Amino acid sequence: MTFSSVEQAIADIEAGKAVVVVDDADRENEGDLIFAAEMATPELVAFMVRYTSGYICVPLTEADCDRLELPPMYHTNQDRRGTAYTVSVDAREGTTTGISAHDRALTMRMLADPASSATEFTRPGHVVPLRAKAGGVLRRPGHTEAAVDLCRLAGLRPAGVLCEIVSEKDVEDMARLDELELFCAVHGLSLISIADVIAYRRRTERQIERMAEARIPTAHGEFRAVGYRSTVDEIEHVALVRGDLGDGEDVLVRVHSECLTGDVFGSRRCDCGPQLDAAIATIAAEGRGVVLYVRGHEGRGIGLMHKLQAYQLQDEGQDTVDANVSLGLPADARDYGTGAQILADLGVRSMRLLTNNPSKRAGLEGYDLRIVGRVPLPVRVTADNLRYLTTKRDRMGHDLPNLPTTLDDEVTEASADLLPAAVSERAAAAEPEAVSSALRLAHARALSPWALPVEDPATEEVSG
Repeated sequence: MTFSSVEQAIADIEAGKAVVVVDDADRENEGDLIFAAEMATPELVAFMVRYTSGYICVPLTEADCDRLELPPMYHTNQDRRGTAYTVSVDAREGTTTGISAHDRALTMRMLADPASSATEFTRPGHVVPLRAKAGGVLRRPGHTEAAVDLCRLAGLRPAGVLCEIVSEKDVEDMARLDELELFCAVHGLSLISIADVIAYRRRTERQIERMAEARIPTAHGEFRAVGYRSTVDEIEHVALVRGDLGDGEDVLVRVHSECLTGDVFGSRRCDCGPQLDAAIATIAAEGRGVVLYVRGHEGRGIGLMHKLQAYQLQDEGQDTVDANVSLGLPADARDYGTGAQILADLGVRSMRLLTNNPSKRAGLEGYDLRIVGRVPLPVRVTADNLRYLTTKRDRMGHDLPNLPTTLDDEVTEASADLLPAAVSERAAAAEPEAVSSALRLAHARALSPWALPVEDPATEEVSG
């Protein structure tokens, strides 16, 4: 599929043109025709009516909805996607029935006008305003928020116009991705995805603020804790910094996703707690590095309650991927944009990443960050997490070689004594305690053949 750049789409919106936005570039789905409300003309509206369902909506900010006294269409939103429809409106003056392209274009422009007041509209009408979430696509990845974001990025009023494009091949269905691509080619329109808008905003906007800094003595030595807050969702994150990062090059980094059950309660259903402890110990031995604790990633981003529901399904026989899908959730919903911004703010420029998940590289690169190596972490295998680890290896691409097919109680108990791994040769040469740590690691591996990884813990080089 041929997608346009977000920059081109923004330029088109600024110029008064329409663009097509799909949910996801990787799957067949519906696409919305979008343009700026303040640029609405009878011609644009007529074009939209010709090729869409005709149920035309105007996404607005929460502040504008409040200012114009636009209450929800129904007191309890029952829309499955959470689209926030408000009461429909028409412009009070300058319109006839309100349904014509001329009348709807006027209503759209008035909704976008900051000088308009609530009394200048009649209710109900033929244009449906939508209430966009504050924070845009970074809070809710919907067409409503994408329309508002694109208009704002174009330097216009944050008010868009959207409607779903219908299929010309099947009059009973919506246009899918292959048909949308042809539609854009025929009409000279830009085609982008909501994911593109999210990535663009992550790349170009600062969305964190540094809140606090304090000394934190741990069981593995002293760290400097730097607290951050996301300006998008107000979630707070913590970076544990060891030593002087200096020029920010070749920094050993662990980006750890929050896991209440594993990190706090010591759950053996996952390997999160042992990995966090191993990462802190490894970076302490290195003498220089960052452990970034990313909150809001519970259950690979699906949230604590959904994770517990997924556990129920796993107890009934599903694996960790299928359980998420059965709940209508993605296998992995994490976004690393905030984490990347925090690392950049700390001065990290290039890093060796402590992870067994090669795909995490794609989520962290950008913001002038480079991943120059990947250091595998040890895995504490138990009878409770073996199936989970096997699924991560087989279905999610995690680098977990030599996993056993079964575990007996004796091996499980031995593996529970696993010590931190992946001490670099440089750290061992510089710090005698690192050598001691490496020796203890070797002893732990001798106790348990399932203390993974079993390869040389030196950094795996990453090309490119």
